[in-house]
Amino acid sequence: QVQLVESGGGLVQAGGSLRLSCAASGSISVNAMRWYRQAPGKPRDLVATITSGGMTNYADSVKGRFTISRDNAKNTVYLQMNSLKPEDTGVYYCNGLFGLSFYWGQGTQVTVSS
Repeated sequence: QVQLVESGGGLVQAGGSLRLSCAASGSISVNAMRWYRQAPGKPRDLVATITSGGMTNYADSVKGRFTISRDNAKNTVYLQMNSLKPEDTGVYYCNGLFGLSFYWGQGTQVTVSS
């Protein structure tokens, strides 16, 4: 059983920045890790992916503004969010495949005011 714990969310004005963290209870070194977000009344959407080798991919809506990174020594994945927009508001979830199962964190709320 793996636990993922997100932190770093909060209330920020448009144009501001936040850095989210996702701490895993086990090693993430061989795992691709992902950040998703879910706006109220909307489905959960993929925001960013980082492979075990450090390759990254982003949703078009966040390219150039968000950066996903990982620190395998700390079993932690980060999401640096800059130039935030009101449409970035939502609950942000960390996700990873460990063994044959996908694990999710509990989410962290990000609210961007206009």
